[in-house]
Amino acid sequence: MNFAIVTDTTSAISQQEAQSMGIFVLPMPVTIDGRQYLEGIDLDPEFFFRKQAEGADITTSQPAPGAVTELWDEVLKNYDGVLYLPMSSGLSSSYNTACTLAEDYGGRVVVVDTKRVAPPLWQTIQDALLLQRRGLSMEEIRARLESQALACTIYITPPTLEFLKRGGRITPAAAAVGTVLNLKPVLQIQGGKVDAFARVRGMKQATQRMFTALEHDIATRFAGKPVRIFAAYSGTPDVGESWGEQMRARYGERFIRIDPLALNICCHTGPGALGLGCTEYEA
Repeated sequence: MNFAIVTDTTSAISQQEAQSMGIFVLPMPVTIDGRQYLEGIDLDPEFFFRKQAEGADITTSQPAPGAVTELWDEVLKNYDGVLYLPMSSGLSSSYNTACTLAEDYGGRVVVVDTKRVAPPLWQTIQDALLLQRRGLSMEEIRARLESQALACTIYITPPTLEFLKRGGRITPAAAAVGTVLNLKPVLQIQGGKVDAFARVRGMKQATQRMFTALEHDIATRFAGKPVRIFAAYSGTPDVGESWGEQMRARYGERFIRIDPLALNICCHTGPGALGLGCTEYEA
């Protein structure tokens, strides 16, 4: 079967990169002061972070079912099938909605529960492309990817608790105490859901805690396995440049990619967030 691979913008893949990879990317919606925008279409980081700094009301949601099926239908004009890899089912209902929608396509659309987001989801796309070149079917690729989905780890630290408070992730009282004490939450994503990992004082201690946690995972969970190390950030490009330099200095050739976080994730982190992680990959 001649099938196409489709993902969404939480994979950190732009429309331009998707075109060069031969895949398709569904833009995630972000609502700002009551108006809905689509990332990479009519919403760019500069505008988003400016509105966030101004205190705009910013919310996120899953893509509208009609937007999902519209993209699938367009792709299916030229392909026999669609292998759809949305963001983790633990972070959004997008996966469950897509599974329901796929029932009307008679097996021409196969949905993968990636349990990943950001650069690890990018790696899942790379693995899918490799398996496709090896001649595996959509169902075979889905089974392989889902069996490996938990073989990754992410740590991320936002520089402020303000946006977690705005999104209802923490109480205003906890945010106020954390701000006074300069506390930074280190968050962890393993298994597709966000969990609190640690709370430390200052970004310097937070980055060190993330380094230590990642290196412990590599030495234990991923011992003897091929892994790639990634990084992510939110805000202006200079934040990414500085963070990327630290990652390259520490991990050398094992560090292969740094990406800006998807804007629907930045809604909860604000600018200046730093993340890192690793994932196994198809060799």
